[in-house]
Amino acid sequence: MQLIYEKSVPGRRGVKLPASDVPAAAPLPASLLRSAPAGLAEVSELDLVRHFTNLSRRNFSVDTNFYPLGSCTMKYNAKVLENAAALFNPLHPMTALLPGGEELCQGTLGMLHDLGGLLAEITGMDEVTTQPLAGAHGEMTGILLVSAYHAARGNKNKKKYVVVPDSSHGTNPASAAIAGYEIITVPTAPYGDMDLELFKKAMTDEVAAVMMTCPNTLGLFNPHIREISEIAHSHDALMYYDGANLNAIMGKVKPGDVGFDVIHVNLHKTFGTPHGGGGPGSGPVGVKKELIPFLPQPRIIKDSQGRFQLEARRPTSIGRTANFFGNFGVMVKAYAYIIMLGREGLIRVSEQAVLNANYIKERLKPYYDLPYDQTCMHECVFSASRQLAHGVHAIDISKFLIDRGYHPPTVYFPMIVKEAIMIEPTETESKATMDEFIEVMIEAAQTAESNPQALHDAPLTMPISRLDETKAAREQNVCCQW
Repeated sequence: MQLIYEKSVPGRRGVKLPASDVPAAAPLPASLLRSAPAGLAEVSELDLVRHFTNLSRRNFSVDTNFYPLGSCTMKYNAKVLENAAALFNPLHPMTALLPGGEELCQGTLGMLHDLGGLLAEITGMDEVTTQPLAGAHGEMTGILLVSAYHAARGNKNKKKYVVVPDSSHGTNPASAAIAGYEIITVPTAPYGDMDLELFKKAMTDEVAAVMMTCPNTLGLFNPHIREISEIAHSHDALMYYDGANLNAIMGKVKPGDVGFDVIHVNLHKTFGTPHGGGGPGSGPVGVKKELIPFLPQPRIIKDSQGRFQLEARRPTSIGRTANFFGNFGVMVKAYAYIIMLGREGLIRVSEQAVLNANYIKERLKPYYDLPYDQTCMHECVFSASRQLAHGVHAIDISKFLIDRGYHPPTVYFPMIVKEAIMIEPTETESKATMDEFIEVMIEAAQTAESNPQALHDAPLTMPISRLDETKAAREQNVCCQW
């Protein structure tokens, strides 16, 4: 496909702008003026439309393909949610902060307040702030709340460490380190969860928090979670819940009920707003009542007359963590998603996601190694170690999937699994769709044995075939010829 600049023809136009009706201002300094016209492509409207339409057809999207990396980035987003978000477009995000602005946006403030209440109910927390703009931003907010909590108790200098499992998301230790904590990493036991005995040895009164994903990145729910929480609390440490995998237990288990004190929720995952391509995200943070005084400001509160207003400044608050009230459009979609499904619907979401993941796990067990062979939650993690005996890596299987019309799953994570292949089907995929994907995965395993070079050569159907991915990351060239 030609680049749009290569289609350019001098003098060709796709639009004619009206004459400017803006009064001439003071002359600009010569240093700010162009010495030559902007080098824009000169194309017709038809050329432009065809170019970008054809580009879009080369994309993998949840509207066109099954995404085996599922809830991580591409959980299906019902179109009715987009319609709901569009209803709020005319409101400027600064409105509520202007004098008298609260009266102009009671509906907006009410939605945010109600969403926080719903998320608190779902997670077992006492209050939720919607400010954080993504999961990692929510983590950062949460760990700052942990730090403020200990500082208020006079333990700021005493609390030096945060404990994480070796299967944790990389953002967990990163967020804790940014907040000034040292990291203690606990290995995974043969049963697939943080080794309980090693965890007990790691815990001291100097530990500020334990950060966990439950179920973890192997897709396994920790059966010792209550005991872990009790041990942490006995050392005056807080339990932090990484909500990345809430999709597996929504409506079934409330993290707050099993001992967690702080949680971030990925609205752009669990509640139907995919963020493929890097955005937008939303990572509200929920806390138990002991941490409410430290929440970001302004908080939205409901007065005795049922009016919503912004709380006055609090000296104990960690301050504002984001402009306005977070990624508002994402929160509208999440609110509509929760209201549309209701309690029973959210429970059904978790049940179906777990069922789908276990179906794929059982179907593919004969063809791929399964390091932790037990009932999983919303995701299952295979290893391509068996294929490695034929010189085929997880990345080769991913490239093969592209030729068969599937976006690759997450590979090489969690890093504790050699040649990891993580598959998350989510709740919206049908058995027929999963069966088609399973057959392609079986084909990949069989091809690895019979013709491994075919996997090394893939993909063959894309404008660009196999890249040197290390070089591509270090020497980016976005203007290459297709």
